Formats: sequence, C-alpha cells, structure tokens
Amino acid sequence: METHTIDILSGDNLCYTSGSHIGKYMRNKYTCRLLETEFKRRIAATRTLVGKPRKLALTPCSNTTFNKTGHLEERSSYSAYSSFSRQEIKFMLQLPRLGGRCSETDHVTLSASKSGTTYFKGFLIEARDAGNLDGGALGSFTLVNSTDSQLLNCGPTQGSAVSHTSDSKKRQIQVIWNSPESVPSSVQFLVTVVQKYRDYWVKILGPVVSQAGVTPGPPHPTHSAATTTTPAVLPITATVTPIMMFSSEGCGIRKSCLRDPVGCDPELQPFCFFLSFTTAGQSTLFELSGPADGYISFALSLDRWMGNDDMYLCVQDGHKVDIDAAFVTGRSHPVVASENFLTDTAWRLSDGVIQCRFRRNIHIPQDLTRFSLNESYYLFMAHGRAENGMIHRHGRQPLISAFQTVITGPPQNLTGSRSPLLMKFHGAFMLIAWMSTVNIGIIIARYFKDDWTDRALCGQRVWFQVHRALMVLTVLLTSVAFILPFIYRGGWSHRAGAHPYLGCTVMFLAVIQPVMALLRPRPDSARRYIFNWMHFGAGTIAEIIAVVAIFLGIHQQALVLPGPWSTGVLAGMVVWGVVAELLLEFHSKGFFKLGSGNSEDKDEILPESTELTSSEGGVFKRVVLAVFLSGNVALLSCLLYSISSI
Repeated sequence: METHTIDILSGDNLCYTSGSHIGKYMRNKYTCRLLETEFKRRIAATRTLVGKPRKLALTPCSNTTFNKTGHLEERSSYSAYSSFSRQEIKFMLQLPRLGGRCSETDHVTLSASKSGTTYFKGFLIEARDAGNLDGGALGSFTLVNSTDSQLLNCGPTQGSAVSHTSDSKKRQIQVIWNSPESVPSSVQFLVTVVQKYRDYWVKILGPVVSQAGVTPGPPHPTHSAATTTTPAVLPITATVTPIMMFSSEGCGIRKSCLRDPVGCDPELQPFCFFLSFTTAGQSTLFELSGPADGYISFALSLDRWMGNDDMYLCVQDGHKVDIDAAFVTGRSHPVVASENFLTDTAWRLSDGVIQCRFRRNIHIPQDLTRFSLNESYYLFMAHGRAENGMIHRHGRQPLISAFQTVITGPPQNLTGSRSPLLMKFHGAFMLIAWMSTVNIGIIIARYFKDDWTDRALCGQRVWFQVHRALMVLTVLLTSVAFILPFIYRGGWSHRAGAHPYLGCTVMFLAVIQPVMALLRPRPDSARRYIFNWMHFGAGTIAEIIAVVAIFLGIHQQALVLPGPWSTGVLAGMVVWGVVAELLLEFHSKGFFKLGSGNSEDKDEILPESTELTSSEGGVFKRVVLAVFLSGNVALLSCLLYSISSI
C-alpha cells in the first residue's frame, strides 16, 4: 500500500468543469462522455452540492508549490493555487500497487487530512493510463460501503468509476480497485472533491503508480498554476472617502445610470437599486448596488425576455463577495464563465447592502457569450437569496430598462419597470372590474330597484340598465385581463401558486352569469326563484374568489405592489364596500328611522308622511352611494397609480 498526500489550495485554475444547473448538477468534462446521463441523473437525485464552473491548474512537480502569497516554496506534493481561498486544504489518497487483481486488503482510500479540512461532501475517482489521460477509465471498483459510495459506468467497463450517494459530510471513503487484465505500466488516479458549493476541485492528478520493476515515466504535463488577484474590498468604515462610495453624482452627465426607485442615490438611500456604467478607452467600468440577502446582478439582453443573456453576478458568500460573469440560456440557472475577463474588481458589504465594481473590455472575441458593448441592449437588474454562494431564483421581477441602450453610448439617465406592460393592464383591469364595477352594480340592483320608477332608459327601468351595463363591463374587463397573462407567459404559469386557478374559476363564473341572465324565466314565472338564487349564489362566490385572487395577485412576482401599504389599501376597499352594503341593508330593513316626532301624530295629521319618509329614505341611499363611490374611486386610484409606478 502506498500513501500519497495531495495538497490543494482552492481557486481559479485551468481544468474546466461545466456546471449547467448550479446547486444540483455537477458535470465534469474529465469524466468519460458516457457519464453525461448516468452521473447527472444520480447527482440530481442526491441533491449534490456543487459550485460555479471553475478551472483547476495543478503543478505536478516534485518540489514546487505556491504558498499563500503566490511565491514559490519547496514542498514534495501536488499543488494548485487559488485566489478564492487562502486556506490550504489537504486530502490523502491511499493507492495499491499494480500487478494483477487487487486483493481484499488493497484499498483506495480518500480522506480529509487532520491538518487540513475536516470533511468533504462529494467525490469522483477514476483510474487512467498515466501515459494517456484522455483515454478511457481502467479497471473497476468494488464498494466497501454502499451507503456513501456508488459505482458508475465509464465506457464498456462496469463500475469503472466511483462517486458519492449523498451530500452528507464525509471524513473518509474507501473502495477496492481491481486492475484490468491488460494493464499499462503506469496508472494515474484522477479525483474530484467537493467540500461545499463554491469549494471544489476538479480532475486532481493523483500520483503515478507503476508496476513492480517498471521505472516511472515523467509526470504528465499540465498547465502551471498562475497567480491571480483577489477583488479589493471597499472600506465600510466612517473614514471612507466619497470617491470610494457608490453615488448617483454624475448620472446622465459622466455616466449612464439605471435606478429603482427613480432618482435614488445609493450613497444616501440604502434601499436604492443602482447600476451605472462609463466607458474609458477600450473598457467599461460597471458599478452595481442594492439591498439583498444573497446576490445582486444585471444582464444585457437583446429583448425583454430572460434567456440568452450576458449576465454579471455579485454573490455574497460569508463575509466576501464573488464577482463573476455568466450566461443564461432560457429560464435556467446562469452558467458562470470558465475564464475570468473582469478586472479592477472591488466589493463592499454594509447593513445588508451589496456593492460591487468591475471593468471589462468592450470586445471579448475569445468568449462568444460576452456581448459587444457597442451594441444596443435592454438592461435587466435582479436580486435574490444565496446560500453558501449558491444563488436562488430572484424573489422579485427584474428591473428592465424601458428601452435599449448602447453601453458605450453617451451618458443618460435610464428608466425601467419591474412589471411588463401586459401584466400591469391585467392587474388594472381586474381591480376595476372586481373592486369597483361589480360592487356598484350589486348595490344598484339590490337597493335601488324602487328608485327612478317614473323614468326609463332605452325602454327598461333605470336600475336594470345601469346594473346590466356595469356587469357587462365587468365581464369584458375580466375576459381581456384573463387573456393577458397567457400572452405574456406564452402558456400556463407554474410558479404563480393558487392565483391562476382562482382566476380561471372567476372567469368561468363571470361568463356563466350573463348566460343565466339570457335564459332567465319571466318575473311572474313559478321557477323565477331558482334563477334568483343561482344568480345571487354564482355572483357572490365569484366576487369572494376574485377578491382572494386579487390579494394573491398583488404579491405575484410579475406584479408586486409596494407593501405593506398596498395590501392595506386593498383591504380598505373591501371594508369600504362591506360597510356601504351593511348601511344600505340595515336601512332597507327599517333599522334607521328618518324624520322626527310622534309617528302616531304623523299618521293622523299628515297623511302624506309615507311619501315624505320614502323621499328621505331615497336621499339617504343616494348619500351612501355617493360617499361609497368617492372612497372607492380614491382607493382605486391609489392602487392604479402604484401599478403604473412599478
């Protein structure tokens, strides 16, 4: 049994790993191509923790490694250098000697060394021909403990690779490696180790193990490690000079700015979401700021839809911020760029606000996913949660610029919206229909049938014509509003919770109401009461469900109204309508006595008192209706204004 120690310093390196679904999938190009389905399926099933795409450079020289400052020092090990973490991490790999099949005592052991990290979560081990590392996997593995390791098929050989079964913390993994019938003179084990989301090392070149009597060849050539620079940290103390702080000063004059709320200043208002960019020479400097509990980001897009966008992420990981370029395909998680083209990076954390600054060249021809800054793009700005450096879906709709802009163009103050125009109309139409026109129509039909009896409108009683017009308007507004989200989404929204289901129910009941009205029996029909109860029941249920759907709707990502005051205003509209109906209902039951004096005297002396009381009752109802309309319109105007301001 031979014991070899692999010393690893995490960070930017030169061996590429492709992580297409951050947080769930790990795809390692050094593994065989046939792992594309099997390995991905198993990793997804066990919720493997992975990190962003990184490259790994190893220095397989026998006595050279990089220390924490990037200078050379003497050490007998395999090493890698990174700016991501300055903490040295060690793993031990125990390998068997070659020569026929391994016995039960010849084990391959991967363990976290006592002097380094205390655990790891994921791993992948293969054996390759030391003279041809691009060839297929050699030999096969036998599991010692099937609870923490599993066999994978790399090529035609069964069990030619071994990996983890879960993301539990592990101190040591032990398996048996069986050499093939036709064994090369030297074999090299390749190892991938995952400690947490952003700390993992890909295609670690293990030591070359040779058959007895065979002289080991020279080490397999690899890229040498390169020293990289870490992002500077912007000071966060009171001694910070103004030039180091992010500010809206110069927006529209020296730099272009996109802000939410409009006109806010990140230096004075911590809730300000801020993006600025200014071009000097062949590069552009970007500044990004905003309150977030995980990350803030922006993207360059050719349209108003997420997908095929050039994205830039500032992700908080503990007490530091990682600044990365990425690319988004469709509505999937962003894939972080394999090479870092960002320079002059700096970041700042203070009171829940993330700020980052970086510079990139106008043209990056070596990376086709990096857009040329001389073209016109929509700007997307988003934020959301992040855990251990792993980003989650943004909690709010991204802020999207109102029009396309040339990044290298003249400075300007940009405006944007977090809600698409179609969704704004959807919300506005539903509010008007179910918080105003329905309520007015119900009040008119229920409490004003006996008013305006001496007047007709188009051959029908006034109350009936007003009621019918308002209800037809409600159905029309609901129908148009119902279609708009499907046009915007291009289908069903699977992330909207119960809101779309309630909306479909309301749409059905709204259409049923006029159909029932067309088929209603005559007023003197013996079956008229059936229509009355069905009409009343369907209308009441539709109104209740619509109100619930609206309360859910104002918190949907595509139309999030500012809270909590918007919820309070909406609740005020509901209470206002209920109070108005209760007043009119109590009045219709005779709870409110109008006039003064003895009623018996009035009956004897003033025979016309009944007509007078009826007239006074009509005035009371009209006053209640007028007050209700005034309050309803005022509250509705507040909500409509908030929708237009999103």
